[in-house]
Amino acid sequence: MNIDSIKNGIVIDHIPAGSGMKLYDLLGLAKLDCPVAIIKNANSSAMGRKDIIKIDADIPVDLDIIGYVAPNVTINIIRGGKLCEKKSIGLPKILKNVIKCKNPRCITSTEQELDHVFRLESEEGKIYRCIYCETKAAPEAE
Repeated sequence: MNIDSIKNGIVIDHIPAGSGMKLYDLLGLAKLDCPVAIIKNANSSAMGRKDIIKIDADIPVDLDIIGYVAPNVTINIIRGGKLCEKKSIGLPKILKNVIKCKNPRCITSTEQELDHVFRLESEEGKIYRCIYCETKAAPEAE
């Protein structure tokens, strides 16, 4: 398999195996008009298997979505064919419009234009609660 290196763009590395497509969908990468590569089940000495996403364009990505789905990923920023910045991502403290409240009595169910906002309650359990009704969001499947 041969995947070209990128000149200017982003590499999302250390995605848990099987989560790459979920990130691809949530980040809306199918709408991009640039090369995007998803490498699934790549060998990793630290993780056993991992997914990698390469985006050959210098675009903004939603770090909250990435942190929620895969909190231990590494974001590599490439400019001029060289690594210029490396970021480690953790669980975001606040999630805005990433997940939706499942409580049918929550105000977000009746007020359609209201943002769905969740705050991190427990990093260990990856538990988020709706700021309006305190309903617990189910943890992401790893």
